[in-house]
Amino acid sequence: MKKYGIGIIGTGSIAIKHAQAIEELKNAELVALFNPNIKSAETAKEKFAAPVLSDFEEFLNLPNLDIACICTPSGMHLEPGLAAAKAGKHLMVEKPIEITLPRADKLIQVCNENNVQLAVIFQNRFSDDYQKLKKAVDAGLFGRLIMGNAYVNWFRDAAYYSTSKWKGTLAADGGGALINQGIHTIDLLLDLMGDVKSVFAEVQTTLYPIEGEDLGLGIVNFENGALGNVTSATSLYPGYPERVEIFGTEGSAILEAGKITAWNIKGKKPSEFKKDAETGSGSSDPNAIGYQLHLMQWKLFLKDIEGNKTPTVDGKTARKSVELIRAMYQSSKTKKLINFPFLDKA
Repeated sequence: MKKYGIGIIGTGSIAIKHAQAIEELKNAELVALFNPNIKSAETAKEKFAAPVLSDFEEFLNLPNLDIACICTPSGMHLEPGLAAAKAGKHLMVEKPIEITLPRADKLIQVCNENNVQLAVIFQNRFSDDYQKLKKAVDAGLFGRLIMGNAYVNWFRDAAYYSTSKWKGTLAADGGGALINQGIHTIDLLLDLMGDVKSVFAEVQTTLYPIEGEDLGLGIVNFENGALGNVTSATSLYPGYPERVEIFGTEGSAILEAGKITAWNIKGKKPSEFKKDAETGSGSSDPNAIGYQLHLMQWKLFLKDIEGNKTPTVDGKTARKSVELIRAMYQSSKTKKLINFPFLDKA
């Protein structure tokens, strides 16, 4: 069995989640991390068992490096991704794939040209309850879908933005609550409901002095004829668990913080679910999110590489949530309905 060498680009809090997941992989090991800031690299050495390098060429030329995991700020995924792909490294990229469609498309293109696998972290797809919901929707258990909603009504205190150089900025975060916090749940909604036909949206900055939005909402028309609502915020105190609602002609279901909390099919007794006291939601604390679902996605990605299979969440799939969010920003800016496919010229 081949043992894959994984290197992490970035040493922030999300890199720690990946390092924890990689530590439990039997067929992989963390060989190094990279941070271009020498002082930051030195500080990061206290947090990780692997070497932390500040020379990118040295990092890419490590003989046992097979996969680069990109954990840089969202708007800084492209450049290290291109370099790693051209060096023949497979890529695991934290969400979003990038903050604009041209940048996402460039990364997808170069990975294809260099015959390396590209996966994007949307770990919430791999929870047991979400998998159950996905299979039920695909099997038509709820009938014809008529509405699907994604609600990410979260709260972040002022320090969340004031202590970060990139969060909430347009250049590095790509916006605010939608593209950073909301994108995970939006990804689930799109996976369940299918492609988007159009969207009308409004975003606002209501609480914090940031460039991006801390409140956004949209009305979505899906290609299958269904309607949907999307909300995402970091300004709604005290923050509530993220929620996906699916309604069809034969029934409905609700997924809250990754757990099914309602399941109703016509003609059958409603299912009852015990609500966990600990949800694992990042509704008010981003560090409340664990690494077990990251571990699940890593295991599947290594299998995909071994079998030369397209990852479950490849670049093309991950692009869809960015397309919807970018269209929502454009709709809010122009006060117009945006039709798909959306041409993001940013």
